[in-house]
Amino acid sequence: MATPVIMPRQGQSVESCIIGKWHKQKGDQVNVGDMLFTYETDKATFDEEATVAGTLLEVFFEEGDDVECLLNVCVIGEPGEDISAFRPEGEAEEAPAEAAKEEAPAAAAPAAVAAPALSDTAKDNVFISPRAKNHAEKLGVDVRFAEGSGPNGRIIERDVEALAQSGVAFTKAAQAAAAGSTDQFEGTGIGGRVTTGDLKKPVAQAVTEAMAAEEGVAYTDTPLTNIRKVISKSMHNSLSTTAQLTLNTSFDATEIMAYRKKLKANAEKLGLGNITLNDIVLYAVSRTLLEGHEDLNAHMLDDKMRRFNHVNLGVAVDTPRGLMVPTIFCSELKSLAEISAETKELAGACQGGTISPDLLTGGSFTVTNLGSFGIESFTPVLNAPQTGILGVDTIVQRAKEVDGEIKYYPAMGLSLTFDHRAVDGAPAAKFLKDLKNNLENFSVLLAK
Repeated sequence: MATPVIMPRQGQSVESCIIGKWHKQKGDQVNVGDMLFTYETDKATFDEEATVAGTLLEVFFEEGDDVECLLNVCVIGEPGEDISAFRPEGEAEEAPAEAAKEEAPAAAAPAAVAAPALSDTAKDNVFISPRAKNHAEKLGVDVRFAEGSGPNGRIIERDVEALAQSGVAFTKAAQAAAAGSTDQFEGTGIGGRVTTGDLKKPVAQAVTEAMAAEEGVAYTDTPLTNIRKVISKSMHNSLSTTAQLTLNTSFDATEIMAYRKKLKANAEKLGLGNITLNDIVLYAVSRTLLEGHEDLNAHMLDDKMRRFNHVNLGVAVDTPRGLMVPTIFCSELKSLAEISAETKELAGACQGGTISPDLLTGGSFTVTNLGSFGIESFTPVLNAPQTGILGVDTIVQRAKEVDGEIKYYPAMGLSLTFDHRAVDGAPAAKFLKDLKNNLENFSVLLAK
């Protein structure tokens, strides 16, 4: 029995997802648990696995297509089954054309020639799939003269191929490569366009060599993932719309290192997981923010400040798909062990591509740690509209005078970036001072 595979809804705020990559193609055999396709929201990437076995009978959308949630993406079943009932709106008309194409005899040359649908005038607005667009750029064809045969008239890859075979018009790149000499030739293409066949051999060679140089080993163009686009837009928006300033300090990490050593030695006896120094910093931040630093636990919303009653702590996580910031909600109400366990669970879900988008929103303050990379000081970028973000740096040995003697101690750096529109320098510095005191006297903080 044919079974449709829908685009899942990841979180209440997600209306559509973009197909990133197909791991199976039409006609492939599929087993339960096989990866079908990867899809992206504006915050995370997910993998969709097959829940039934069979043959991938049809794929309704291409890589790069934005698909509404709960819409059928593909169908799995047995060869020959009727799948017309599962086609999403706009796909039904394409099926007969595909079937006719497959059943047409090879000798029917006139039908094959008439099959490509081409326009004799250029269109101003072009509706084209990302894959077809990339293919058109490689072939150097002008897609404004193509007629789309995909859903809702969308230009797909086979339309680009048909246009290329009909007599390729020069694109702007090809015209530039030909040094503007195309006007001396009589075009034989659609609408009198100059095609590569109309060029004299030296000019055609120049165009070919120019295109080969563009596609050579000098560089490689890689399309941005949806997540990378979102990160790019968010970072640019943050820097262009806020007044960011960074303060740097360090604290004596002797006590928290000793405390972590004790926890590690008794982890099995106490039933604790691997509590890290970063978990300890997160715990201290969650308590310090509500000690008179509410302006840093807030959002700057144009003409108003939104101060949060709880510390919804964002934790920056590096993943193969890009930076993600899951949220530990009401972190000030959770124990050190709970914060540690939840941080690891959220980070694992981010790296595995299973995090719910609902857990990637709602943060009131963010902590990002580059200490494991040996970074001694850096400038974190605000996760706007949040008013503060704390960077955690590596530990270095520094010297200080104790009772007239010079002693070395492990110093951990802290870098606080804040929105100067919402918080002045002195209150931001006081937060760092209080946080530093809480970390250097961590056992006292635990007793509060």
